[in-house]
Amino acid sequence: MQLDGLTPTAQPDLSQMMSPIHLFMQADIVVKFVMLGLVLASIWTWTIIIRHATHFGKTSKANEQFERDFWKADDIDRFHEDRGRDDLPSVKVFAAALSEWRRSTTGKAIDKDGIRTRLATAMGAAIAAEVDRLSDRINMLATIGSVAPFVGLFGTVWGIMRSFTDIAGQQSTSLNVVAPGIAEALFATALGLFAAIPAVIAYNRITHSLNRLEARLNRFADGFHATLSRELDQER
Repeated sequence: MQLDGLTPTAQPDLSQMMSPIHLFMQADIVVKFVMLGLVLASIWTWTIIIRHATHFGKTSKANEQFERDFWKADDIDRFHEDRGRDDLPSVKVFAAALSEWRRSTTGKAIDKDGIRTRLATAMGAAIAAEVDRLSDRINMLATIGSVAPFVGLFGTVWGIMRSFTDIAGQQSTSLNVVAPGIAEALFATALGLFAAIPAVIAYNRITHSLNRLEARLNRFADGFHATLSRELDQER
């Protein structure tokens, strides 16, 4: 029933007020910059995650297949001609060792202990270079994971300060006065966590994968070093 001359008071649409777009548009300029920065950090995080998941997965499978083919090969020189140009970590280790072997065994006098040391050094340097190449931009995940929550917290504090300013300016503690600033503040916190949590999980997972790959490359290098060392023992 509606009385003549009176209309019901319009109630705000809470679902619209709590939407991310509305919270962003109503936020203070400082909080807006915080939100934009956190959104960009989240996009960057997922870009690194997707790039690593696709590239590193293919590299690991191809690397394992190369090592299986290598240990089945009868002629190392022929195998190097066929597969030496593959862009794989094990190929780089194999090529570095074979290059050092050829340089060290071309002279008349052969220093067996020196050759073994140089082979180990060459393969170790190749392994370190490949791990560094594959870990490119991974440290950014650690940075985002540690910094994003504090950036979100800064937005939260700023939003709460704005709420207190509105309370003082309007001399009112009603929900309509307090709620917008509090909602914006909590939204900034949520964005900080949204950026940080995947970054931390991905960093730990990717670091574990890189450690496994490095251990695998070290085993391959040790095996190839032993093979060349036996070949060296047969030299007169």
